[in-house]
Amino acid sequence: MAMYIRIKRHKTTYFIQCDPIETTLNIKQKLESLIDQPIVDQRLILVGSGEVLEDSKTLADQKVENDAVVALTLRKDDNEFEEIDIVSTNDFYQSREADSGNCWMELKMMHKKVDFMQTWIS
Repeated sequence: MAMYIRIKRHKTTYFIQCDPIETTLNIKQKLESLIDQPIVDQRLILVGSGEVLEDSKTLADQKVENDAVVALTLRKDDNEFEEIDIVSTNDFYQSREADSGNCWMELKMMHKKVDFMQTWIS
């Protein structure tokens, strides 16, 4: 039975089609071709439970379900894995609202400039 999982790192989401009987290692192999990072430098963590997914276990064994969110962390130069860093939907909308507010202010300023220019020309 096909399913998909969302693998997230920073602002990027990878939608990976898979089967519950696939191992974490299989998922990392799929990722390797997408992100150009060796399997040994990848760590997958089930968001919510915080469980690090084991390479030899299947997704079903680790309770990874359809539409699950999995965090991807990569090994750093000091041989440690980076912390989970996922931009949440709320961060995105707050950023968009801030952008909208800035655009609104710019629009109001442009409108004032046009009014001024019309007054000056008349």
